[in-house]
Amino acid sequence: MNLIKSTGTFSFFTIISRLLGYARDILIAVFLGAGSFADAFFVAFRIPNTFRRLFSEGTFNAAFVPSYSSLLNNKKVSQKFANNIFTLLTIGLFFLVLVIEIMMPLFVFLIAPGFEGDYQKMELAIKLTRITFPFLMFISLASFFSAILNSHNKFAVASAAPIILNILLIGVLFFGKILNDQLVYYLSYAVTISGILQIIFLYFFVKKYFSPKMNFSFKIDNKIKVFFRKLIPSIFSSGVTQINILVGTIIASFQASAVSYLYYADRIYQINLAIAGVAIGTVILPQLSKHVQSNNKDKIKLIQNKALELSLFLSIPATVALIIASEEIISSLFGYGSFDELSVKNSAKALFYFAAGLPAFSLIKVFSTFFFARHNTKIPFYISLSSVLLNIFISIIFFKEIGFIIIPIATTISSWFNAFCLFVFLKKENLFSFNLIFISKFAKILIASILMGIFFNYIIYFFNDKLVYHENLKAIYLISAVMSGLIFYLLTSFLIKAFKRSDINLEY
Repeated sequence: MNLIKSTGTFSFFTIISRLLGYARDILIAVFLGAGSFADAFFVAFRIPNTFRRLFSEGTFNAAFVPSYSSLLNNKKVSQKFANNIFTLLTIGLFFLVLVIEIMMPLFVFLIAPGFEGDYQKMELAIKLTRITFPFLMFISLASFFSAILNSHNKFAVASAAPIILNILLIGVLFFGKILNDQLVYYLSYAVTISGILQIIFLYFFVKKYFSPKMNFSFKIDNKIKVFFRKLIPSIFSSGVTQINILVGTIIASFQASAVSYLYYADRIYQINLAIAGVAIGTVILPQLSKHVQSNNKDKIKLIQNKALELSLFLSIPATVALIIASEEIISSLFGYGSFDELSVKNSAKALFYFAAGLPAFSLIKVFSTFFFARHNTKIPFYISLSSVLLNIFISIIFFKEIGFIIIPIATTISSWFNAFCLFVFLKKENLFSFNLIFISKFAKILIASILMGIFFNYIIYFFNDKLVYHENLKAIYLISAVMSGLIFYLLTSFLIKAFKRSDINLEY
């Protein structure tokens, strides 16, 4: 396996999906802005979408891929194991969705307790969440199919499936003016329909490796017990960033429009996280699990160091750029129609503090994978639990004084705490060690990122009058500035050898 090429394949479709997601969110900002309709829809969308991220962005892989990959030498055994998991997931998800649908008023109150004082917003959120919640079942089963494909080192199709969601939502948003207040309902139906279409899309590719069948007569053997014992901790540990964001949404519901501010900020840094953390973690897991099983220590060390190096190579310059131009980025991407200047400033503040945690978000994904490849989900789970509790403590203590901005601050602090603890335990358990190449590359990555930051800051200053809220072509100037900074960073990296051509063809 070639880490960079496989990550590039995964990242290509992920970037397409995220760019379509930006187009979707620009249209949402135009038609809904950051008002009560937007808050209600984002709560309804956040709940199933959080589960989508939890399942499809590494969590299900973390529990399933090592177990399934270890059985691939015996097709009959691996098929039986996968079908048993498929059956239990389908039954469990069906009843979960059914129970939540019945208890939706209580469920929405728990997710958005701040809406309680606004009857209309609460009722709207309940109706919309009832429409979107079945998406949870469909996307979780789609993630199961994706995990099968990832186990066979087929990453393109799985990473392309989320594009369907964005295409459907954009299609609905084109009729935004006609639909008016009904727009949020049509968007919610599109969310659930996209889940069904993703299952159908993935089935055409997964049937080459796996034939899904409902099996009601099997016994729960040790392999299944081990899988589910790993699944719950891995949901918490691999998806800790998404859980922290969900916690932030709950707390933000007490402040008008804060849910929307956080949503728009979250959308910006997620594209880098998807590449620097999720893509790398997903790609290395099958191969790392294989080398752990064969106890190939040289390969394990090489993959781990290269994964960490690539994660930092992608996340550090993104952090620098987002901190420098948080307001210009938010204004250029979302500053249209109903999304006013106050919304831009508040979303930009949130983005600034989220950006400071971006390397930590990525490191959590990568470090957690080092544990998951060894079937160890307990240590990441306990660390993630501590991180979430720290996040909640900071957010609640300072929310009244600082307002919604404490949420990205708390998320960033707790994420750095999480990443540091994972690193300490990896070293303590002798599961990771730096090689000399990484230490040299890390220093060069820092130098290249600093130089890029100086150059990017100059470009933003040069385009300053073109990036203001009232400028109609600001998105074009922002793209020009970002591309200039990206080219400068890549050229600098090659010149000082922070990244070499030989890295592209290196096999793992």
